[in-house]
Parts: sequence; structure tokens; C-alpha cells
Amino acid sequence: MIAHLPMYDVPVNRAAHRRLWQALQDQLPDAPNFSPPSADLMDDWLSPDLYLSQTCGLPYRAALHGQVQLIATPDNHSPNCPPGYYCSVLLARQGAAPDLAANDFTLAYNEPLSQSGWAAPQSIGLTGAKQLQTGGHAASARAVLEGRADLAAVDALTWHFLKRDWDKADGLEICATTPATPTLPYITALGQNAAALREALRQAILSIGPQDRETLQIFGLTEISAETYLKLPLPPSP
Repeated sequence: MIAHLPMYDVPVNRAAHRRLWQALQDQLPDAPNFSPPSADLMDDWLSPDLYLSQTCGLPYRAALHGQVQLIATPDNHSPNCPPGYYCSVLLARQGAAPDLAANDFTLAYNEPLSQSGWAAPQSIGLTGAKQLQTGGHAASARAVLEGRADLAAVDALTWHFLKRDWDKADGLEICATTPATPTLPYITALGQNAAALREALRQAILSIGPQDRETLQIFGLTEISAETYLKLPLPPSP
């Protein structure tokens, strides 16, 4: 069985992630052990052996809807967003924000199947004259800091973790934010009991304690319908 939480599994979070999983196993003794993600997350998400993972809103509506079940959506207490929602921050070097209206800049983004890195800036017309695909949000932030790009779209939770963990984050500033959209949902295969997983995950989040919840920035669950995810438009390809 496939069981992982790959989206925010940065080193500082790993011990808390594993305590969260142990708490879920306390609720569901038959739950599998944590497993490392494969080289292709889409293969994991589409596998009939998927027990629990977390995906992004764009791959859900572009490829996973009808192939997986939504379990629930985390409440990350994202600033200025409703529960279960998040936004992207547009990062520039301190004191060197580009002219967003002119759109004449190099935009760093993690990958084209990313709601926060690609779809969110497209939704407000920030395409950039050039684009740089980096493979990850932290890599996009680094590309801006190093001058290889002028602007990076990074989801607000990743930005929180970068400010917490990266000693060079102060070299960047937020020059815009995107509208709030539903955040990254937990999913399971069609044959799994999504309701049981939802309740077990809800109880596990409550049981890990405030320090782990603060570390992970997971404070509860919300239920956001598939239709809410699906109503967002698909962005153009880079």
C-alpha cells in the first residue's frame, strides 16, 4: 500500500509527520506504514494501492478527478484565507520587484501541473516574458535570490516554511499575492473507505499536540467538494 504525505515533507517536518502517521495508525491499526514517494507522484496517486496521500488542486482537476476519492482538506490557518484555502505569494529580491503591469520579467515556477506555482500567477495575468521551470518551490525562490529569475510564485505555506528554515529568506520580499483557492487535499484510491480515513485523520491531528500541529501548520480538516476544485480554470501550458 502507498501511504505518504509528500507535499511539505521538508526535513524539519519529518519527525512530526511520522508522529501524525503513528497517531493515524492508533486510530486504524490496519493502516500501512509510511512509504517513500516514487519518482513519479502521479503514478502513486493513480495506483489502486493508494491508501493516503496529499495532492495539489491542479493535478486533481486535470488528471485525478474520478480516479481517486477526496478524503478532506487541511486547515493550515493560511493568512487572509478561509479555512481550507490558501494563496500564492509572488516573491522578488528585496528592493528589486519587477514592474508587474509590464509583465516583462522572468517568472520562476516549480512545474506546469502546480496550482500555486503556475496556475495561480496565470489567474492574475502574471505570465512573464520568459519562464524558468525549477522543479520545486524552494528552487524557484533560490532562482530569484540568485538573479536567474525576477519573480517566483510560491504557495503561502511553503513561504512560511522557507522563512522558518532558510537563512537567506530575508533576501526576498512579497510583491503580490493571488486569490485564495482550495488548498492541497488528502486523497485515497476509489476502493478505500474515505469516511473512515477522514475521521481517523481528524482525530490524529488533534492527538499529536500543539507543537506538532504548529510545526506542520495543520490545525484541523475541512471538507471541500470536488465541484469546488473543478470550477477553477485549467491554465495554459508554459
